[in-house]
Amino acid sequence: MMRVNGNKRFLEGRITLKEFLLKEGYRLEHIAVERNGKIVPKAEYETIMLTEADTLEIVSFVGGG
Repeated sequence: MMRVNGNKRFLEGRITLKEFLLKEGYRLEHIAVERNGKIVPKAEYETIMLTEADTLEIVSFVGGG
């Protein structure tokens, strides 16, 4: 079972990190992703296949003044 921001999540088949993020409603230009303790460059989102053993931390950037 994969963990996302501390919550357990089941994966439904093979999915890339990019597909997962878009399915979950994240705007890719406004987030940073850490996978298993390492920051993932945005250029790699399409090539990384997620597994049940993964732990993701997803941080959204919020603008303000």
